[in-house]
Amino acid sequence: MTHSLIGRALLPLLGVFPIAVVDASDFIDDSKLKLQLRNVYFNENFRDEHGLSARAASTAKSERTEWAQGFLLDYQSGFTPGALGLGVDALGLLGVKLDSGRGRSGTGLLPVHEDGRAADEFSSAGATAKIRLAKSTLKYGTLLPRTPVLIYNDARLLPQTYEGGQLTSTDIDNLTLTGGRLDRFKQRDSTDSVSIVPDGYSGDRNGDFTYAGADYKLGKNTRLSYFHGELEDFYRQDFAGIQHDLALGRGTLIGDLRYFNSHDAGRAYASKIDNDMLSVLVSYAVAGHTFGGGYQTLSGDAGLPYISGATVYSFSNAGIGKFIEEDEKTWMLSYGYDFAPLGVPGLTFLTRYLKGNDGKSDTRIKESERDTELAYVVQSGAFKGVGVKLRNYVYRADFARGRDSNRIYITYDIALW
Repeated sequence: MTHSLIGRALLPLLGVFPIAVVDASDFIDDSKLKLQLRNVYFNENFRDEHGLSARAASTAKSERTEWAQGFLLDYQSGFTPGALGLGVDALGLLGVKLDSGRGRSGTGLLPVHEDGRAADEFSSAGATAKIRLAKSTLKYGTLLPRTPVLIYNDARLLPQTYEGGQLTSTDIDNLTLTGGRLDRFKQRDSTDSVSIVPDGYSGDRNGDFTYAGADYKLGKNTRLSYFHGELEDFYRQDFAGIQHDLALGRGTLIGDLRYFNSHDAGRAYASKIDNDMLSVLVSYAVAGHTFGGGYQTLSGDAGLPYISGATVYSFSNAGIGKFIEEDEKTWMLSYGYDFAPLGVPGLTFLTRYLKGNDGKSDTRIKESERDTELAYVVQSGAFKGVGVKLRNYVYRADFARGRDSNRIYITYDIALW
């Protein structure tokens, strides 16, 4: 499926849209409008034990600290009546600087001007046309893709957005089919729509990203997944995963196995890629406690490729590091607690530790990270739905700058209708 084909399919349907909405009760009655408020404080201090020469460290920033307010207005219509339903979605994004400075910018919350100062505000908007037939929906326009081979990044003030088409089908029980093609995107701290490239690539080439896959529920406790993605003339990637829940004692044992196979494609503008990544995470949840342990290994040429700025579908995609370097081996331990059994619903705690070894950059590399998170969502009263999240990350590596990071997120979703 190409953009031109999708466009030609949409034009005649959109042409009859005004006629279809004469009886548009479902289009209006099923519509939703939500405003999400995000207040984010981001502080990061660099540690230069490794990763920079003394000369470079003397001119590099020692910290990045910013505070900003985000507004996300999300409209989703229903569908017009009939076998073929038409609809439209819209997304409006606005970020406002509350505090920053030329020596403290670059946190990813706000765009940075050429003089090193953060923008006072930035905004963007997008619209998405959609068509529904039975349990299949075709969307074209602004998208927020969530698949194992591409997940939009939403870890700062505003989300990363993409432009293109996506088809999703749930016509077969327990099976979800997804496919799409994307040609542009906006980073989470930018209003510029740019061509798609792999992370770390600095050349002048680009390509469209195509993906397709399936998620299948096998009974109540097993979930299977397979996806294929390809960034034209850069790389192609296959993913297979299985998740299984097993009742054990008073709790539940959860197993999650993920496998990526990546190769260069076409003209291979990002050089040779021949990489396998296997990850396994086993967790045990009981009485509010969740204990987890995992292992991840990469082998072959290059690290795991992914789209610039996107999130990686890996347990090791932590707060700072990603632990996906060439030949890297990573151990992971985690512990979480939900305070609901103690009579404090909405309060949760999470900590995890990752240690990677044997990876290749210019030389053998090592990295480690410790993450701690405390979150609370107000459950009742005038402030019901307000969420507060505190995050602390400590990252060390012998091939990059170490970082100590503290982040505060305050969120509130308001259903306007």
